[in-house]
Amino acid sequence: MDDSSFISNELDENGFPSCLAEDDGEGGDSCEEVDGVGIVDGSDGKGESFAGSFYRSGTDCSSLLQKDPSLTDTRKSSGTRLVQADLFKMWGLKRAADSKAGASLINGTRGSDDRALQKNPKLRRVGEDIATSGNVAKRNCPFYKRIAGYFLSHFHHDHYGGLRKEWSHGPIYCTPITARLVKSCLAVDSIFICSLELDTEYTIEGIKVTMLEANHCPGAAMIYFRLLDGRCYLHTGDFRACRRMQSHPLLSSQHPSVLYLDTTYCDPKYRFPSREDVLHYTVEIAKSGLKKQPKTLIVVGAYSIGKENVYLAISEALSIQIYVNASRRRILQSYGWDELSKRLSSDGHETPLHVLPISMLSFERLKQYLDGYRQFASVLAFRPTGWTYSEKIGEQLDLIKPKSKGRITIYGVPYSEHSSYLELKEFVQFLQPEKIIPTVNVGNAATRDKMQKCFQDWMKS
Repeated sequence: MDDSSFISNELDENGFPSCLAEDDGEGGDSCEEVDGVGIVDGSDGKGESFAGSFYRSGTDCSSLLQKDPSLTDTRKSSGTRLVQADLFKMWGLKRAADSKAGASLINGTRGSDDRALQKNPKLRRVGEDIATSGNVAKRNCPFYKRIAGYFLSHFHHDHYGGLRKEWSHGPIYCTPITARLVKSCLAVDSIFICSLELDTEYTIEGIKVTMLEANHCPGAAMIYFRLLDGRCYLHTGDFRACRRMQSHPLLSSQHPSVLYLDTTYCDPKYRFPSREDVLHYTVEIAKSGLKKQPKTLIVVGAYSIGKENVYLAISEALSIQIYVNASRRRILQSYGWDELSKRLSSDGHETPLHVLPISMLSFERLKQYLDGYRQFASVLAFRPTGWTYSEKIGEQLDLIKPKSKGRITIYGVPYSEHSSYLELKEFVQFLQPEKIIPTVNVGNAATRDKMQKCFQDWMKS
């Protein structure tokens, strides 16, 4: 990350700033994420490593558009053509031509799950040669399309964006909560959804796979792979590192060969207070607000999945129900979280605690919302996200100054479900991986270099 602030008064529906600084070319890609772990057939990898092949083939969609210099200015708007980017070249990295890193990440078999094929003949065997007609010769399918399965770390839109009802490209491996959400919210055929319990080892295409608690949102998992040659790969997905993870037998028994690390806040300026401290602070502010004005409507901004602990803590402390709309209520009830489910209300007039999309936390929208509930005199809203963190405040939460306009007051509280800089450092120093591949903020050379410098410093100390 660069030094420009990501704190924004307007957040999109997924909780990211709607407008990021782009003065130095870094801000525009600051929320870019490389996610989605696939089981790849490395039958023709020619000795190249999975990471090498992946980055060589390009992951920056913007680089796929190339202007045709032969066209005049009047035709340039439609004169783009797709090209295959080489990120090693884009990033200024050198790669040995005679790499002996071995086969791809997982040396699986070509095609999709036989069980799914038998039940649904429409399921394509991804990875077979592309048949052509006429005089055009066959061409081999690129390695990154020869995928026998997909892993979904959790149900946030920036991770499941390609999933739709028509999905037929192969099995999707995820936790039971995520599986239920993929089926109920996206209507993906259950034949393609493979539920994997946490802390249970599965063998998939000959590879040992275990889903580990990610401490992010309900259903989120880190994915631990044990390859045929004994090497271990860990993909954290989105996660908030905590010391409890260090006691897990898989993580404590072997150093991973490769760590795919959630680097959302991999910058020394992000030193969040603990979530417990933020929850305590939020509850105290809510109590104080109701004491001053008993007719206060308390609003918690949240994503479709995540931040549940914030409004649950307020509900338990004040002994009040939680109003959510029918769509969110259906999602929350799918968790199987009894303490939360029993506190949900379907009538916003019966409780002063409401949960709204985090994108609605603006003065204008909250004023309109308040107008629909005449029994309340004011709104006290909380925006719980790490993007509201300020270095000046740090862990001194009492220094937080809310924003107020008329009857609306909004608190930005640094409740993050991603790891802080120090938590990332401790996690990496515990794991001692042979190699770290950042998965967030990788779209700019300066931020990549900055993160690699952090990794090197962590491993030395």
